[in-house]
Amino acid sequence: MKADINNFEDIVLFVDSFYSKVKEDELIGPIFDAVITDWNPHLAKMYDFWNAVLFGIAGFKGNPFARHAPLPLEKPHFERWLILFNQTIDEHFSGELADETKKKAGMMAEMFLSKLSHMKGGSDRVIV
Repeated sequence: MKADINNFEDIVLFVDSFYSKVKEDELIGPIFDAVITDWNPHLAKMYDFWNAVLFGIAGFKGNPFARHAPLPLEKPHFERWLILFNQTIDEHFSGELADETKKKAGMMAEMFLSKLSHMKGGSDRVIV
């Protein structure tokens, strides 16, 4: 039986595993490759981000939405991101916090997509 997410080491495991999938993915990999030349700082920031989200540990500094807003992201990108993320969590963990992590990722993807569609003038808006 798989253990739940319990500590920072578990975060490092799922972040590294997830982003190795992202790098190989034909849909979202090229978007990340276009803006990330050195993955180490990005991974370190993601460790701190998830440590703050899951365990309330201070240390993350940044504005994730602002970093993603200029990218050519649309609904299929977020759907793929979430599929890969959930697969990664399920491969390594099982439990209440693992489920909560997937739920939080889903809410983030939904919020990012909603904000991006409003920024870009969704199909129901007329831009003059």
